[in-house]
Amino acid sequence: MELEVAQKPSSDFEVIGGAPAIDRLVEVFYRNMDSRADARDIRAMHAADLGPTKHILKLYLGEWLGGPAEYSKQRGHPRLRQRHMRIPIGPAERDAWLACMNAALDEVVTEANLRDRLKGAFHKLADWLRNDLENEHDKHR
Repeated sequence: MELEVAQKPSSDFEVIGGAPAIDRLVEVFYRNMDSRADARDIRAMHAADLGPTKHILKLYLGEWLGGPAEYSKQRGHPRLRQRHMRIPIGPAERDAWLACMNAALDEVVTEANLRDRLKGAFHKLADWLRNDLENEHDKHR
């Protein structure tokens, strides 16, 4: 008789639930952006049709979480700061984006440790994307 050994998921992509969970996370995130008063300004920075933007974020998050490297195959290196330079991102925009994402994480990610780690990682990423004059990442001393 062979014993089946349950394998632990090897990536956050698997822990979160794979592509279906990423799809749901992105849909909830943009639903939040459409419905939250504190996100009105960042929603206005996006096209009326969020379809292409959702697709790109799903690809990026899937790869970022350890899933298939489809984002890189289709779009190359993420170059997130460069891609976002045309959009003014200061503390208010960062915080509104994080409010939408944190609410989406609360709704979609059931594993508490992963949810908390992702909130921390998203905060670092969102802060790094700031391109306002007070961004500490751009100050050279």
